[in-house]
Amino acid sequence: MRVHIDQEKCCGAGSCVLSAPEVFDQREEDGIVVLLDAEPPAGLHEAVHEAAAICPAAAISVEQAEQVDQAERVERV
Repeated sequence: MRVHIDQEKCCGAGSCVLSAPEVFDQREEDGIVVLLDAEPPAGLHEAVHEAAAICPAAAISVEQAEQVDQAERVERV
């Protein structure tokens, strides 16, 4: 799994931090999301998917392992 965030879309609701505090944080000055772990361990995948699903700004996207592997193979060619 690889997690991507779009800080331009983020509205600072903080729902991601509540769902997966090991993966997401917020900037002190404006509450915008900060990604702490772009490739979280399997034990956090469900929480990351929940965070992406409930994000009111749709600022979180998730690539599955197969997509990540495929992208890395393409980059090597």
